[in-house]
Formats: sequence, structure tokens, C-alpha cells
Amino acid sequence: MTKKQNLYLILCAVFLTNAVVAEVIGAKIFSVEGTLGIAPAQISFMGSIFDFNMSAGVLNWPIVFITSDLINEYFGRSGVKRISYITAILIAYAFVMIYLATWLNPAGFWLDVNGLNDGFNINSAFSKIFQQGMNIILASIIAFVVGQLLDAYIFHRLRIFTANKMLWLRSTGSTVISQLIDSLLVTLIAFYAFGNWSLKQAISVALVGYIYKFVVAVLMTPVIYFTHGLIDKYLGTES
Repeated sequence: MTKKQNLYLILCAVFLTNAVVAEVIGAKIFSVEGTLGIAPAQISFMGSIFDFNMSAGVLNWPIVFITSDLINEYFGRSGVKRISYITAILIAYAFVMIYLATWLNPAGFWLDVNGLNDGFNINSAFSKIFQQGMNIILASIIAFVVGQLLDAYIFHRLRIFTANKMLWLRSTGSTVISQLIDSLLVTLIAFYAFGNWSLKQAISVALVGYIYKFVVAVLMTPVIYFTHGLIDKYLGTES
């Protein structure tokens, strides 16, 4: 196996793992202010007051962004498309397995040792958490595939436009555009169309998530250059 083949395997493994984990934990919406121990923002938006709340999936997405751009840089749009389709299929598979797991009859001792006698039913909690994730599978897969394909296309066009220069522009530019679509799609489909959120709630969470992704995309630019340099050094004459 060549160094370039090894590189593709490693990048795909990192991409796939973080994408799947992000989808699994994405059902949790957390308070940014509460996590940081600061007062709620209380921002007026569309006639309502909102705070900074985001899906826990944002923990992994910066790694997905970087890896996707690196795959595009060294293996082109076809490389990104291939791993994106594979990842979408495996995300669907993971959700099917998780869904089946929620329907398995719990062992009595498992319920007892985890607090059933104290009024806490761990099986109900397990099912509630993961079946909530089931409601966003369609939205997640649609948003993921659309976002990745759009990112790959924009990255490719910017690479041609800049004559293979200005890595920062094609990396950041492709991410900030594709992730706006991704953020809106996943939130509107999962929590507004198929959920019980109001349109205001869905849009506010989507925009907060997008602002985070935008800022992270800019801040991660040095990491892209650093990793790019390491890969070039690793590949040597194969690059």
C-alpha cells in the first residue's frame, strides 16, 4: 500500500468516525452560556427572546470540516463523494442498530443496579434519548450529503479560480457556505418539519450553530495549513 493510499484510509477513518459520533450525540441541545457559567444572552430575535443553544454534534463537526477539505485537497471531489456516500450509509446503519437496541427487553438486574428502586428507569431514559435521535435521521443524512457535496463543489471551483493557491480561501469559503445550508436543513427538517419546535426556535438554533461553525472555520485555518504541511512532508514525491 502506498503512502497516498494510507493517507486516504486514515483521513476517511477520521472523517467517518467523527461524522457518525456527531450524528449520535446531536440529539442533545446544550446551553452555551450554562456550559461556560455565564448569564443567558437573552437576544431578541423574530419577536422572541433566545439564548445560545446548540446541538452537541458541534463538538465533532470542526474535525469533519478539516478532514473533508484535506480529502478534497489531495484526492479531489471524487474522493469526498466516495467517503460521503459511505458515511451516509453507515450513519443510517448505526441509527437502525440503535433503534433496534431501544426495543430490546432490559435485564432486571440492570434496571435495579441503575436506580430503579429510587424511581429512575434507565431503560426508559435510554429509549427516550436514542429514539429522539431516530427523529432526526432523515434530516441528518440529507443535510450531511447535501452539505458535503456542496462543500466539495465549492472547494473545487475555488481551487480552479485561485490556480491552486490561497488554501485558506477554498477551505474557509467552502465551509462557511456549505454549512449554512447544512445547519438550516438539519434543524428545519428534524425539529420543525418532523418535530415539535416552532419555526423561530428552529431558525434560532440553526443560526447559532452556523455562527459557531463560521467562527471555527476561520479559527481552524492555521490547523489546515499545519496539517497540509505535515502531509506534504509525509508524502514526499508522492504528493
